[in-house]
Order: sequence, then C-alpha cells, then structure tokens
Amino acid sequence: MKTKEQLYDFIGKQKVSFIASVDEEGFPNMKAMFIPRKIDGNHFYFTTNLSAMRSQHYLTNPKASIYFYNKGRFRYEGVMLTGTMEVLTDSAIKAEIWQPGDTLYYREGINDPDYCVLKFTAIKGRHYCSLKKNSFLWEDLQ
Repeated sequence: MKTKEQLYDFIGKQKVSFIASVDEEGFPNMKAMFIPRKIDGNHFYFTTNLSAMRSQHYLTNPKASIYFYNKGRFRYEGVMLTGTMEVLTDSAIKAEIWQPGDTLYYREGINDPDYCVLKFTAIKGRHYCSLKKNSFLWEDLQ
C-alpha cells in the first residue's frame, strides 16, 4: 500500500485528473480536469466555472470522486479517491489558487463572478498497480 507522500508524489506527476459528480437523477458524471492546484492533507483544490454543470451538481449533492492514472509502457497505475466536494467562492481561497494564465478563462480576474474553487475532501480510496488492488481509508494512511 502507498503512503500519503507516495500518493502525493504520484498525483503531482500527472497532467490530467478526472472528477466525478452525481446528477439530479442519481447518475455519475465524469470530467477531465487539470491536476489539483493545491493539496493540503486530504483536501484537493481545483478551479472551474461556477456556472459549470459539475459545480451545480456539487451544490446539490456533494458526493464526489477524483481519479488519477499513469499508463506506462508495461505498467498501469491508478488512484481513485472518494469523498465530498465543496464549491468555494471566498476571495481568499480564490486568490490563493489563482494563476496568471487564468485570465484566459476568467476575463475579470480573481473577482470574476464565474470563477470558483472546488475543494475535494478525501475519505477513502483505491490504488491499483501491477494487478494489485488496495482499498484504504484516508485516515489510515501513513
């Protein structure tokens, strides 16, 4: 089983992450995203549009999942984390997560009313590598 530090290292090396929400009819919805802007313990921070379908799902139902993978030539590795997602519009966290290139998506900058931060809180997870699968509770990771 991986340690927290090994999971952070693995996640940090990926270029893409996937986030999942639950829609109004109870069906899962998946979306590719950039990797988290910030990781703090079991909290993973992403940026997106407040008007996005996924943000609206989380406002109604905070259940969420995030997934990271690496497909090497001879080895596939993946980490799925399950927990909850909050939609944050607080100026302080928006400023902390902001990057200069974000003006491409949010023309009004940090104060753009459509700019928000998604805060994922991991509760449990599953790691797969080399035909081995391990389920874990986040609090039990070393």
